[in-house]
Amino acid sequence: MTSFAASSTTSPPPVHVRPATPADRPTVERLWLMFRHDMSEFGSGGEPQLPDPDGSFRSERLESAFSGDADWAPYLFLRGDRPVGFAFVRGIAGPTRVLNSFFVVRGARRGGVGMRAVRDVVARCPGEWEVAFQDGNPGAVAFWRRVGEELAPGEWGEERRPVPGRVGLPPDVWISFRYGGAGRTGGVGGV
Repeated sequence: MTSFAASSTTSPPPVHVRPATPADRPTVERLWLMFRHDMSEFGSGGEPQLPDPDGSFRSERLESAFSGDADWAPYLFLRGDRPVGFAFVRGIAGPTRVLNSFFVVRGARRGGVGMRAVRDVVARCPGEWEVAFQDGNPGAVAFWRRVGEELAPGEWGEERRPVPGRVGLPPDVWISFRYGGAGRTGGVGGV
């Protein structure tokens, strides 16, 4: 019992966010499957998103993030040596960056990991940011509204936009905010 009490008072290792490298791709691919699995319950037009016949899920964002395209950047979140999430950013060369995909494993949620990770990712490229999510995902709704308020108190926006090329789907909810300095002060890659 003493060892349990001692271990319960120690804080977990801090979250480290770093650019994902090609060597990290297998790890991020496994995290991607968990992400897509979590998202599968928030399907299209009321229908769940089922895996492809080979058990995989659509992966065009993963492919883009690791394509070497300078307009995309993948990030890996670590707690100690354990992967706990990832983020993909697109639109790096444009006036507004989009946090395209963001995931924290269930075992690391509700402890501030997500907020620390999103703050670290957006701090790498100060300026305008956007993130989309679905109204049907209550966890995402609460989290992204909290992100808007914590990163841009009273100065963030929310709007609904149709999903391009997907007539009949409910619109995505977009959170927009400015974070950091007035302009870009370095690359998103953090190098």
